Amino acid sequence: MRRAKWPASSSTPVATPLQPSVVYASRDPDALDAQYEGTHPGYTYAREAHPNAQVLAGLIDGLEGASGGIVVGSGMAAITVALLGVLKAGDHVIGADQLYGRSLRMMTEELPRMGIETSLVDATDASAVEAALRPETKLILIETLSNPTLRMSDLEGILALRNRGVMVAVDNTFTTPALVKPLEMGADITIHSVTKMLAGHSDATLGYVAAKEADLNARFADLAATLGVTASPFDCWLGERGLYSFDLRFARASETAARLADALSDSGKTTKVLYPTRNDHPDHNKATRLLAGKGGNMVSFEIAGGRAESNRLVQALDGIAFAPTLGDIRTTVSHPPSSSHRAMAESGRQALGITEGFFRVSVGCEDADDLISAFLKALDQA
Repeated sequence: MRRAKWPASSSTPVATPLQPSVVYASRDPDALDAQYEGTHPGYTYAREAHPNAQVLAGLIDGLEGASGGIVVGSGMAAITVALLGVLKAGDHVIGADQLYGRSLRMMTEELPRMGIETSLVDATDASAVEAALRPETKLILIETLSNPTLRMSDLEGILALRNRGVMVAVDNTFTTPALVKPLEMGADITIHSVTKMLAGHSDATLGYVAAKEADLNARFADLAATLGVTASPFDCWLGERGLYSFDLRFARASETAARLADALSDSGKTTKVLYPTRNDHPDHNKATRLLAGKGGNMVSFEIAGGRAESNRLVQALDGIAFAPTLGDIRTTVSHPPSSSHRAMAESGRQALGITEGFFRVSVGCEDADDLISAFLKALDQA
């Protein structure tokens, strides 16, 4: 049977077509050469590139003020591509000491195994980062807001260290391009777990990485194909669908998050509430300046007691998912000691302020009054 041909049409689809094909046929060897050499557009093998990934990457490029970014299979895949695309054995990389748990594992376990030296420092203080610089330092990896402690990196001070010949990569997942655009501020690389707020529905696992320099973006794309960290067409299609409502979702969730943070603090039943624009946040002035007075959709808080009290709180949260994720259109609650930071020694968690009573809330788009009521009732029962 001959292969089917796509029906001709004088109209175009409103929704982007999903293209799950793994491989693409070329007219002849000369045409294939032209595609690989970049003189003719087209696709060859989906591990190298496919239309749905290209469409999604272009949309995120527009949000980030980037050009030539790539979409990969997860946020950690994006971090891996950024690190391995820049570093080699003998290089030194500085990371924030409050990075996401798996990023910390990459810094403390995987990179040293490859002969890359690493240091972890307090990224809220650019002078501490500067003090950790060595002649062989090639890269600094930070998050705009740390996960899950919501500490604000000294972004301006750290970016000023680029004049020392070091590159800066910024994981912008928590703040999103709605609040911060690292490349426009002077960063060399911006990174996202698109899985989270950009896609926004907990049904697509994706990452994004973009460099300021075109040559580095080409290096990232080639490395991603070699590592096989390709994003699936279906996930990219879902991510694109979510991205179209991102600005509305983020604005609504951020407004509710600010209200929830105040309500948790006023309840008298929390020992700590962290939200970047609250006056009692340790980085309030920095966050207010860099985030234009907006705090985002993430709130962290602490209750007194240990695992028993934490279990009771989670069990009492009616209709709110207890799950190690963030960015869903609905609110989710996570417990870092039993999820993202479970591999860290208790002493290390305590040093970061992550106690057994510490929780991270990813605020969604529910009715704000209903959400606040649910948390207050749960605190009463816990």
